[in-house]
Amino acid sequence: MAAAPKEATNAIIGLEEIRTEKQEPPKGQKTFTVEEAVETIGFGRFHIALFLIMGSTGVVEAMEIMLIAVVSPLIRCEWHLQDWQVALVTTMVFFGYMVFSIVLGLLADRYGRWKILLLSFLWGAYFSLLTSFSPSYIWFVFLRAMVGGGVSGHSQGLIIKTEFLPTKYRGYMLPLSQVFWLAGSLLIIGLASVVNPTIGWRWLIRIASIPGIILILVFKFIPESARYNVSTGNDEAAVATLRRIARMNRATMPEGILREPANESRGRFKDLIHPKYLRTTLQIWIIWLGIAFAYYGVILASAELLERDIVCGSPAPAGEEAGDVSEESRSPCHCRLFGPSAYQTMIISTVGEIALNPLNILGINFLGRRLSLCITMTCTALFFLLLNICTSSAGMTGFLFMLRALVSANFNTIYIYTAEVYPTTMRALGMGTSGSLCRVGAMVAPFIAQVLMSASFIGALCLFASVCIVCAISAFTLPIETKGRALQQAK
Repeated sequence: MAAAPKEATNAIIGLEEIRTEKQEPPKGQKTFTVEEAVETIGFGRFHIALFLIMGSTGVVEAMEIMLIAVVSPLIRCEWHLQDWQVALVTTMVFFGYMVFSIVLGLLADRYGRWKILLLSFLWGAYFSLLTSFSPSYIWFVFLRAMVGGGVSGHSQGLIIKTEFLPTKYRGYMLPLSQVFWLAGSLLIIGLASVVNPTIGWRWLIRIASIPGIILILVFKFIPESARYNVSTGNDEAAVATLRRIARMNRATMPEGILREPANESRGRFKDLIHPKYLRTTLQIWIIWLGIAFAYYGVILASAELLERDIVCGSPAPAGEEAGDVSEESRSPCHCRLFGPSAYQTMIISTVGEIALNPLNILGINFLGRRLSLCITMTCTALFFLLLNICTSSAGMTGFLFMLRALVSANFNTIYIYTAEVYPTTMRALGMGTSGSLCRVGAMVAPFIAQVLMSASFIGALCLFASVCIVCAISAFTLPIETKGRALQQAK
């Protein structure tokens, strides 16, 4: 009787050994990895469709983020808000983004990029529509924070693009995605110039929700990342996806069978601070925080300069010259709405976001990610200081134009670097935590651009410039250069 359990145990062990042996390819059988398949299939029609659909997530994100800049003057008037209350709206949007960015990044590494991307769009569209029915300032702040949480998942679109693109195309196609952000920014500003003066900001929010809802319907055409499927051991799904891409691109698959080890340790925070990546992670966090601080500082400072007409040498409004300062101008809850010229200036400065795109692409691909980022961050600091020069409205618009171009180039580069430097098992979490730190900078920016700038213009500009210099140094000293480097599958 005692021998029976022993024989059963031996049989089980034998079966496990047989199962393990079956997982190994036959001797002499050719194998390939996802990286080799992606490179063999090359760039084609699938990647163009991927670029258009996943790139469009940038349109939705830009509209939701830029929305605050164009509705701030109206909610200030409607609810009689002070400067800090207007700044708090933007801060809470990024607070929601910061909290959910880490959570969604972790979930994306464990349950898939596609699922989290879809969830984030459904979440964002729902709460964005609810925002348009806000009965009070408190409800508006809460609902916009929820929208920020949904928007935080949009970065999964960039990760999916990165994981499907061949190495030599990443440095070209990913920066071109900035065109979609530009389109979203221009669209919301253009809509605001028409909708705000006529049917009001509530309808502007409802109309701005439409692109996100439409985009949800076309997500079914984009598959889950093959790299993610392999990391979970789902080789069959990965092969099916790669074959589909090969058919669309009219290319051939590599010979042999897909063979890449699964990795159970996915989406673990401790991997980000592993000695191999600790220094890289800390420096990336500093850069993300500083870039967001500068980027949203430029956007909000532009709106503040236009709303208050803070331009050196601009004529004072009638009555103020004679010392007759109205009660409205003395009030911290001043009510001064954007005019046509303000919207025009916002559009011109926004177009600046792609002005340096060709140079940015060349820099990324020839100078490398680190040096390119160091140069653009240094130039950003310089142009922040130039804003203090006494100049005309045209000169101010020119400075804002260049600043928008530079901060956009900074974002392009760090997005690409972060997606490339981490392996598949922690890529979404790496982007998520970086995006979270990014929103810390974005949360602080409103209080500098909308509150401190009113008290000390030069002080605010020096603070922005100093942060950019710190980021430039951090970028130059990053330990890993990802130019021409294949995406890593495991740590």
